[in-house]
Amino acid sequence: MTQYDDLAEMMAGARWFAGKGRDFSVSRTRLAGVLPGQEPEVEILLVEVAYADGGQPELYQVPLAYYDHPEERIGHAHVGTWAHPDDSGRLRHAYDALHDRKAMARWLEAFAGTAQGQASPGPLLFHSVGDHELDLEAHSTLFTGEQSNSSVRFGEDTVMKVFRKVTPGVNPDIAVHEVLTQAGSDHVAALYGWLDVLDTEADSIIQLAMLQQYLRTASDGWELAQVSVRDLFAEGDLHPNEVGGDFAGEAARLGTALRETHEVLAEYFPVQEHDAAQLAVLAYQLRRRLDESLAVYPELARHEAFVRETYDRLAQLPGLRVQQIHGDLHLGQTLRTVRGWKIVDFEGEPARPLAERLRPDSVWRDVAGMLRSFDYAPRVAAMNHPGDEGREQRAYRAKEWSARNQTAFLDAYADQGLSPEDRVLLAAYVADKAVYETGYEARNRPGWVDIPLSGLDQLAERVARTGDSTPTDPTDHTDPTDPSGATA
Repeated sequence: MTQYDDLAEMMAGARWFAGKGRDFSVSRTRLAGVLPGQEPEVEILLVEVAYADGGQPELYQVPLAYYDHPEERIGHAHVGTWAHPDDSGRLRHAYDALHDRKAMARWLEAFAGTAQGQASPGPLLFHSVGDHELDLEAHSTLFTGEQSNSSVRFGEDTVMKVFRKVTPGVNPDIAVHEVLTQAGSDHVAALYGWLDVLDTEADSIIQLAMLQQYLRTASDGWELAQVSVRDLFAEGDLHPNEVGGDFAGEAARLGTALRETHEVLAEYFPVQEHDAAQLAVLAYQLRRRLDESLAVYPELARHEAFVRETYDRLAQLPGLRVQQIHGDLHLGQTLRTVRGWKIVDFEGEPARPLAERLRPDSVWRDVAGMLRSFDYAPRVAAMNHPGDEGREQRAYRAKEWSARNQTAFLDAYADQGLSPEDRVLLAAYVADKAVYETGYEARNRPGWVDIPLSGLDQLAERVARTGDSTPTDPTDHTDPTDPSGATA
């Protein structure tokens, strides 16, 4: 096999490769740079893949560690054995560098050197933020559960995210974390530095990695929500506010954290006012997404009229305020620490082009993403609950849990209340998110497609019953900060 064949085989089996299921080949490689040091020699390759279906080529970052002899300790990460480029006839054994502690130590040393004023190694540009002292003796550990990128933890203090699919230009994850770190925000993990390289072909930088604080004591927001729902199910006929694992207080704190994060982003990034013409473009984009989901799942047609009416109301607004946002927010993008909630992964939707992810958007897109996530959490827990006994009761309790936590989150986020325009915007973004979820689930998890459809059912019913397009239950007036659940 050739080097290109070996790289293609490695990428085809990687969780982070976005082209799974498509016929592709490696069309060429470029050397982004070499990290200083002897054995192993550590290179960062930019690997371009071409698709047989004529789709746009994609560029991936593949860091490799080279040894003169096989390394059994990282045999599982072997990529290929190739001739040395010095034409000496020697062979060198290539491994995925992120699995190799010796190789990963080079990244940490380079970041530490930059913090001390040393020059970056060749075309690779290491940047340092703040005065955090890195532990150069810390061992690296590759996280195994990620999909679109790869993360490596150094000891108990630092984590480096390696961007796999890369595009020339500024990565919003780095840009946002730098601003929030410099502003002293308590709602993100501090940024310690990042790595980029100048892409001479595009006359632009390509950002390759970011180094930041490792939140050692953090708990995943999605998992915490699942525990809360399971506690509710275990209590038989109790309501969410009557259970010890009531999540509404956490939902409210998360709403406050998101509002404060949006406020800082509005202070440091441009804020724009879109006029009616630009709002019409947004409504058109939402209708197009509806058409795409209808093509994938025709049963969505039962909600088509309601969703189109929701978008029509959006198009009638006089304008729209947009700013830097998260762009792909859900409970899985949050971490609960002893110091409160942290929001992670500001890249936006990975499937969208970088140019789109960099565009400002309405804060209500982030809010809608969280509201939909609060609806997913109890319904997924109900689906995963063993046995059929009590299914109807769990479905009812799941709906209660969703409404209570959506309300707690939204009340805390919109602490000054919602204007009529806010309600129209929020309903449109919630509908758009549920429409997108319907198409996604129909393609990837057909057994889950009822989750977003039920969300649209509830939104439509609420509008018909109350005339209120806010996607939370206005009849839930319990105070989430009161453990007794007393009426506020």
